[in-house]
Amino acid sequence: MSKGSGFKIEMSQSGDSSVVEASNGQLSISVPINLKRRSGRQLITLPDGSPHESRPWDTDPTPLQLALARGHCWLAMLETGQAKSLREIAEKEGVDNSYVSRMVNLTTLAPDIVEAILDDQLPPTVTLFDLAVDPPRLWSQQRQKLPV
Repeated sequence: MSKGSGFKIEMSQSGDSSVVEASNGQLSISVPINLKRRSGRQLITLPDGSPHESRPWDTDPTPLQLALARGHCWLAMLETGQAKSLREIAEKEGVDNSYVSRMVNLTTLAPDIVEAILDDQLPPTVTLFDLAVDPPRLWSQQRQKLPV
């Protein structure tokens, strides 16, 4: 399979990995892999049969991650005109208007706080309430508000 700027990636189920540079400067990369089905998904295992390390997207989202995703989804509904108000979203979703408002508040969090949520790196003492209820507008104040 060829991908952009002269790189060729080959996947085989046996042999050793190798990188070969052609005289025209193109690289040929050979990577031995094994594909296994687990729970309906294909997983890549190392040539010796051992599984690769779990990655963040292989795990179930945390409640904070789900809340952040809901907030961004609902904000997008407002921005694109799919919904005219938070109240309309609440009615469509069958939740309380204040809940929708708090989830949308999460979209104003500082980038490093969002990254910590996505990487599940916030201290366990930080709750959804701490982040979603009336967050300060300034990112520096948001950081100070977090219980560490």
